[in-house]
Amino acid sequence: MSEGTLHRFYNSKAWKRASQAYMKSKHYICERCGQPAAVCHHRSYLNEANYTDPAISLNFDNLECLCMACHNDEHFSEKPERCIIFDNTGNIQNIIEKPLM
Repeated sequence: MSEGTLHRFYNSKAWKRASQAYMKSKHYICERCGQPAAVCHHRSYLNEANYTDPAISLNFDNLECLCMACHNDEHFSEKPERCIIFDNTGNIQNIIEKPLM
């Protein structure tokens, strides 16, 4: 999935509405550690095949409210091949391609 595609999705009104509503429903508390949350995370990562499917990309069942530390732990583990870095307001700051281990 291209970097531009990700930026367009994460900057879309639909995503901003869904992520803000989800974060509000969880009282902006990280679902992993209980600290204040900053990012609405997709449990199942988005890809070319699923990012246009609202049942995956906008579905509350696929979202998780995370603090920056837990979100960075998720994306900087050895699992994903692409790391998405968000700023403190939840906007994409950088996308880093990782070599597969």
